[in-house]
Amino acid sequence: MTAPYACQPEESRGRRWPERMSTFRSPWQRDRDRIIHSSAFRRLKHKTQVFVEHEGDYYRTRLTHTIEVAQVARTIAGTLGLNTDLAETVALAHDLGHPPFGHTGEDALAALMAPYGGFDHNAQALRIVTRLERHYADFDGLNLTWESLEGIAKHNGPVTGELPYALAEVNAEWDLELHTNASAEAQVAAVADDVAYNHHDLHDGLRAGLFTEEDLAQLPVIGEAFAEVDRLHPGLEPMRRRHEALRRVFGTMVEDVIAVAQNRLASLQPQSVDDIRGMEGPIIRFSKPLYQNLKAIKLFLFQRMYRAPSVVVERRRVTEMLNGLFPLFLDDPSKMPDHWFRAAEAAGDETGRARIVLDYVAGMTDRFAIQEAERLL
Repeated sequence: MTAPYACQPEESRGRRWPERMSTFRSPWQRDRDRIIHSSAFRRLKHKTQVFVEHEGDYYRTRLTHTIEVAQVARTIAGTLGLNTDLAETVALAHDLGHPPFGHTGEDALAALMAPYGGFDHNAQALRIVTRLERHYADFDGLNLTWESLEGIAKHNGPVTGELPYALAEVNAEWDLELHTNASAEAQVAAVADDVAYNHHDLHDGLRAGLFTEEDLAQLPVIGEAFAEVDRLHPGLEPMRRRHEALRRVFGTMVEDVIAVAQNRLASLQPQSVDDIRGMEGPIIRFSKPLYQNLKAIKLFLFQRMYRAPSVVVERRRVTEMLNGLFPLFLDDPSKMPDHWFRAAEAAGDETGRARIVLDYVAGMTDRFAIQEAERLL
């Protein structure tokens, strides 16, 4: 951590519930380890990105995606002289709040929760690490440091307007300064997320047969990568050709982020993490040319992958499952496990009960949600 604007362990704002310092781990190493050992982190193994969990062994899950994001975050943070442990911690936590069935599940639960305060996966991640993980004698949640909570809340930028209820509750207890940027480490985690999913969605879409290498060769950045591989390795076996091209795309994104950050940091000369938080806009981002090229790639993926006919059929099917399970548990909480039933009964009103039901349903894996739908609907 050579940079003056890096988060330093000795300058951490601490934890909501004070604890004795570890003799051999920094505060963010400790946060990282608590996240890895949490129940919510383990469940990411059976939550998916685009494809439903049972569709194939080779598609990314939320867990493999999270590991890839953490790897990218450590690389970028280390190169920029930032705190790699904090960047990794935010990366490992960034998807804890995702429900089953990827963004399809999030859309369905957002609609179901509209009368009860809505649903946002970043806010739900905060709810998990501050309330729903209940393993410790002295507190609910994981008792993460302020910097880790800040990173989870606003790694995508300042949070303005009406707050999701889960975020508002946490922020009311401990001000996360939502109007400012996050630390550079949290910004690194956000960009690492973009790098990882842009890369692996191309891999997964090819494996699923939703498009071909010839289709990708027409896109910016990717076309140049395939051309370079063909020049260096003519006649390369197709799977190796695919991997060689897409790893070049991956490298292009990482190198671009690092170069832009180094230039902006040299120009703006921030001297503290608070200088980073007070800037207009993020310090960690893609260059404008690459950002425009990535928009073209994302549009292609949206049309050919996220809204492919086979994926749309599956989206409808899993949406029907959640549209059945949520009102079923809301009307009859006894169909949930005992401790969830007791929490729903003690909630006091319908909004409180709906939020307990949401916590239960959002925590489900794809596999468990499918099993419960088959059993109860």
